[in-house]
Amino acid sequence: MEIDSREFSIASPVKSVRFGGSVSEILAKHEQGDSSDYDLLKHQLADPCIKDAQIISWLQEIRSCVSQLNKDHEQLIYTVLKLPWIGRRQAVVEEYMTFLGNLVSAQTVYLCACLKMVVTYFTPMRVRICVEGVNISDSEDEDEYENLSRNFDQCHKALQLIARYVPSTSHFLMPVFQENFPFIQKSSRTLECYVHNLLRVSVYIPSIRRDILELIIGKMLQLDVSASRSDIEEAEEIAMQNLQGHPLKEEGLFDMDEDMPANPSTMAVTSHSVAERLDTLMAVLMAYVKDICHVNGSLHVERTKELYRDLLSVFDKLILPTHASCHVQYILFYLCSFRLALTEAFLDHLWKILQNPSQPAILRQAAAGYLGSFLARAKFIPVLTVRACLDLLISWIHGYIDSQNSSGKQACCDINLHGPFYSTCQAVFYVLIFRHRALLEGHMKKGLEYLQSLNLERVVMCQLNPLKLCLPTVTSMFAAITRSGQAIEPLYQVWEEFEDTELLSPRTSKQGPREDDDDFLYGDTPKADAIVGMTPNSFDSNLCSPNSIGSPPITFQKPF
Repeated sequence: MEIDSREFSIASPVKSVRFGGSVSEILAKHEQGDSSDYDLLKHQLADPCIKDAQIISWLQEIRSCVSQLNKDHEQLIYTVLKLPWIGRRQAVVEEYMTFLGNLVSAQTVYLCACLKMVVTYFTPMRVRICVEGVNISDSEDEDEYENLSRNFDQCHKALQLIARYVPSTSHFLMPVFQENFPFIQKSSRTLECYVHNLLRVSVYIPSIRRDILELIIGKMLQLDVSASRSDIEEAEEIAMQNLQGHPLKEEGLFDMDEDMPANPSTMAVTSHSVAERLDTLMAVLMAYVKDICHVNGSLHVERTKELYRDLLSVFDKLILPTHASCHVQYILFYLCSFRLALTEAFLDHLWKILQNPSQPAILRQAAAGYLGSFLARAKFIPVLTVRACLDLLISWIHGYIDSQNSSGKQACCDINLHGPFYSTCQAVFYVLIFRHRALLEGHMKKGLEYLQSLNLERVVMCQLNPLKLCLPTVTSMFAAITRSGQAIEPLYQVWEEFEDTELLSPRTSKQGPREDDDDFLYGDTPKADAIVGMTPNSFDSNLCSPNSIGSPPITFQKPF
């Protein structure tokens, strides 16, 4: 059964006369085999110019006979479910909601049909309604925002009403949400409103929040991996050239491009259609995370912990195994910035995956990449935490080298055999690239002693030869230092050019990596099979948020 059409048009004159008898009489005749009035009833209910008073009258009569409306009357029920009740007078809305409550409590066979009907209103589709000869279609002007907010409120009140009458509603919602999720090729506006409403459901039906987050993030990952960074950057460069000196105002989240102008009043144009849709959904999800975790401007610890656990579960199931994800992982990055304990918990979680030999090698490598990127890039991680993690990583690396040396076999430089080792080495190198100055600040002598205690020379000179298999960019930059979005920008560590100070090795090149060769920093992985890839493990981003979210703010309601 399809209940997805809300495109009503004026096709007949206004009816002021009601045809047929009462609903109870019509049902009785239908049971006896006379369906003429039954068909006439359905026809009148399907009239796009049906009046408010007629709707109320029919609904009241249908409610009085709801116990008779079994599976044999599904065509009549489906016709009623197509009535354009959203946006009508309050009396119609209230009568319709009463009908829904009576129907699902008396005839649970129609529960899924009612849920699907409500969910179809989660996206802003233009509805043409004729009342007493006057077209009261949804407006596309400045009143659209208010209309959408009102319509969405009515949807959620209906959904909560159904859930109150049928406690098992939560078990049937996710298939409906999945079936009605707009194609990712739909407009940013459509996707934005649908995701907004799914997140709103998670507030008053928290038992399915994790499933809702999994559905949303899964769709976002499809967008994330469907366009390469180079395609996005090329589209934005062309758009910037077309602006001809007319910059846009900065309104965005997570603008991580290090080549962006320092002036916060300008930003790159998100002209790539996929990037625009993904950026919009990121902004909606970030706003949700912030609102869930904060009450009256203060962090609510328990709510934040619960959301962290849900997002961590989704991270393990979807984000960690996904290759070439460049943006969606920022959800965890953003949440962890709220509290150091969350940061430490996330680092510990990644570390446990990395050093667990029972985990698939590909997940251990991904965990190492995320661990290195997180430590290197997150400004909110204190130096002491960075040092503690480096100690764990370097200890594991030396232990791995010891095990290879004691095996009695000639160690071979093979990424298929030693993938987690190479990824861990690369993570350490990457952290040192970005954090070496912080490690040396305050007390140069102690900082040098700490770096020397890591015994990096043994690592790079071992038979496994990690520098050979690490990304060339990381190798070059690491060798160089052993000579020496605006909302997220304060949290984000950018690459700073090294000084001409030789710290450990006199044999390194004096030529730094070319900017256009920095594949890792731009989220791309070299195609050579013999090189350790870091994607999807870089926390780089080129996101630029739209000027306005557009959809109504989330209204939090207490779960019942």
